[in-house]
Amino acid sequence: MRVPLLFLVLLSINSWASTKPNILVIVADDLGYGDLSCYGAKDLKSPHLDSLMASGLRFTNFYANCPVCSPTRAALLSGKYQELVGVPGVIRTYPKDNWGYLSPSATLLPQALKKEGYRTAAIGKWHLGLDEEAHPNTRGFDHFHGFLGDMMDDYFKHRRHGQHYMRLNKENVDPEGHATDIFTDWTIDYLASEAKGKADAPFFLYLAYNAPHTPIQPPKDWLEKVQAREEGIGDKRAKLVALIEHMDDSIGKIIGGLKENGQWEDTLIFFVSDNGGQLNVGGNCGNLRGGKQDMYEGGIRVPACAVWPGVIKPATTDFTAITMDIFPTAMAAAGAKSTEGLDGQSFLPLLKTGMQVAKERDLFFTRREGNLRYMGEVSWAMKRGKWKLVKNSPMSPWELFDLQKDPLETTDLTERQAPVFRDLAAAMRGHIQRGGSIPWQKPE
Repeated sequence: MRVPLLFLVLLSINSWASTKPNILVIVADDLGYGDLSCYGAKDLKSPHLDSLMASGLRFTNFYANCPVCSPTRAALLSGKYQELVGVPGVIRTYPKDNWGYLSPSATLLPQALKKEGYRTAAIGKWHLGLDEEAHPNTRGFDHFHGFLGDMMDDYFKHRRHGQHYMRLNKENVDPEGHATDIFTDWTIDYLASEAKGKADAPFFLYLAYNAPHTPIQPPKDWLEKVQAREEGIGDKRAKLVALIEHMDDSIGKIIGGLKENGQWEDTLIFFVSDNGGQLNVGGNCGNLRGGKQDMYEGGIRVPACAVWPGVIKPATTDFTAITMDIFPTAMAAAGAKSTEGLDGQSFLPLLKTGMQVAKERDLFFTRREGNLRYMGEVSWAMKRGKWKLVKNSPMSPWELFDLQKDPLETTDLTERQAPVFRDLAAAMRGHIQRGGSIPWQKPE
């Protein structure tokens, strides 16, 4: 019997679509290692993120590429060290405070996934440039609904330096409400639209919240709930806890939307923070040293998980991964044959089997910054197995720590372990030379 050609085509499309998962990457902003209840927070309730992490693989040894925003985002979306795509520091509105320029030649994850048949969307905070060549639509996202700038000066007014950066693609939009609620509603709407008549191909959605970045502005009812529940909690901590719990509730709504739309079981979800928590506004980085802006563990080790129902078995892992690894992992899950030229390494075998032999590799961390503390210079860190090399600010000396024996980074071993220090320092210099060849300012 001859099978109708149309039936074969439809069968092929359905088979192809079912083998490629939807991919959802959720990025929290300044969420500390100890600021979820599943990571030990005692004064905070995060039931939805706890549940999400319990349904997949929760990482205890996941690193952000940088202890501040833009560089980590550049690394996530490029699969490369941030300075190798022109973003060693934070991209800001005004040139005198700007320390990065996303290379127009860099291939971003949405561009790569489009070649694999994905529809692509970005919702929320962009923070990778305001110019046309850096716009999400220019860099591979079919749909952008979010905030082009860095931080918001107010979660309800959505401005930065008095300027308006909310966009629907390239059109100005001026929504009302709290930014976390707005980005959540936009995400739920996008997922619903994908579920209606667009099942012929998978989607890639990059959802980046502003929360819990400063200003710490939770909705009033969320703050009152925390204050009523947590006896003796200080105002500063209460506000941050409320802002995180509000975001957690929003993520719960998004997971609910995926399930209601029938997308949950076909979606690979990554959740990660872009860097450690900000200590001076009440952030909790667990028992790690330092926080946001620091090259110590509290600044770069972050809460993270990967969830893929029916594929990833629930577990906790101490496997070491870094933000830029998400790019090759997503590409491998999408069936891409090659991810050559990336600095990140796929951890898809770990997700699928629960086991992966960790390849020996050096991890480097870079941050360039201005102001009197940094003067436009760079702070660095490097990790090789149990050893960590740190220059926490341009004005600080190099330090060497044995994280296995000294996880709190209390004892500098540069003199007692001089051969180790020399070996790591040589590798660090090589990486500095590699990054130094890449422009990080917009050409005039």
